[in-house]
Amino acid sequence: MPSIWSGAISFGLVTIPIRVEAATENRSIAFHQYHLPDMARVRVKKVCELDGKTLDTDEIGRGYETTEGELVEVTDDELDSMPLPTAKAIEIEAFVPADSIDPIRIGQGYYLEADGQVAAKPYVLLRRALERNAKVAVAKFSWHDRERLGLLRVKGGVIVLHAMKWPDEIRSPEELAPTPTEVSAAEIGEAVQLLHELEVDDLSGFRDEYRTALEKVIEAKLEGKEPPTAAEEEPEQPGGVVDLMAALEQSVTRARESRRDATVHDMPKKRTTKKTAKKAARKPRSA
Repeated sequence: MPSIWSGAISFGLVTIPIRVEAATENRSIAFHQYHLPDMARVRVKKVCELDGKTLDTDEIGRGYETTEGELVEVTDDELDSMPLPTAKAIEIEAFVPADSIDPIRIGQGYYLEADGQVAAKPYVLLRRALERNAKVAVAKFSWHDRERLGLLRVKGGVIVLHAMKWPDEIRSPEELAPTPTEVSAAEIGEAVQLLHELEVDDLSGFRDEYRTALEKVIEAKLEGKEPPTAAEEEPEQPGGVVDLMAALEQSVTRARESRRDATVHDMPKKRTTKKTAKKAARKPRSA
């Protein structure tokens, strides 16, 4: 897989050449659009609105339209030549405690790979400084025609860059908060108990069930079979008054039973060796 971007981390007067690699991959199943009567592919074409001509990529530019309708062309060379310190470097601006970063601001993650042997020592130096200080670095960088805010942290011996939202890009949640509502101490306690029952140590067991179900649908249709369908369920009647405490208690019971069942199923079966089997065979039956 080719690198996404190459440049350097700027750490004070220290420069660390790096390559940016994807830290995640999209495992979703992609669809194409088809014309239903003849099942021909539907293509998206870029067409000039004046002469109706289909355009190639090298015939298409970008421009900014003012409120007065005037179009200002901006070329790739002009964007690349802007006097921006972060155009070719990830500029570390500050170090902050990791828990001071609101998770809602954190976006896509990328692995930063040391680019060449000369980058190894300063790369390891920055990584160890981050590990020892238990803090994350806040940086600025420019990709895809905009300057971005980023967060640098360490994962498995590699420095990871996360894109972050700027402070003014985060909406205030105050207008969405519900009106003040009283809940009892018993209800809070039961909710906390449910949280404890649903605790897990890692997320490695989580799977995309939608993708699995979709794969089964595609496989069945390729084999000329009817695709599997969900069992019909009686729709819940809306408008009923919910007994919150009863719902919490039932949820705790279900979670506890589910965890107990999972533990039983995960227990390894006791193996019977040949030696043990022979002993059992020789043991006389009781009268």
